[in-house]
Amino acid sequence: MKIRLSVSEERVEEVTDFLTSHGIELDEEAEYVLLQKDIYPGYLTGRSADGERAVISADEIITIESYGHTVEIHTARGSFTTSDRLYRLANSLDPENFIRVNNSVIVSKTQIREILPTFSMKFILVMNNGTRVDVTRSYYGKFKEFLGI
Repeated sequence: MKIRLSVSEERVEEVTDFLTSHGIELDEEAEYVLLQKDIYPGYLTGRSADGERAVISADEIITIESYGHTVEIHTARGSFTTSDRLYRLANSLDPENFIRVNNSVIVSKTQIREILPTFSMKFILVMNNGTRVDVTRSYYGKFKEFLGI
């Protein structure tokens, strides 16, 4: 397997030696990228519709949605797919600005335009891009606490 390496300059030699000693070949043209977790603090990485790798600022994220094994990061400039699991993304984002509102969606607090209450302990969120997202009963209490309502 060939991988590209993206780590801090201080650790390049150490990580390169370790990987090559374990039979992994490094190649700048490889399809897979090995990232150091904190190389882009405050950012996520994904792939655009044309397959290009993109670095996405947390500030531009509207929602992150999981569809089976596919996770999409939605922004005003488009949608990006990632191979990360939703719970890992939730743990890597600022808990003051992001919250999981149902089993498959994380939203940005700054991107909520409107909160519509419903009769059965649920909310419908209208995001800045017009998307509607349900806050399910399981997440209702945490969401109210998150917003201080």
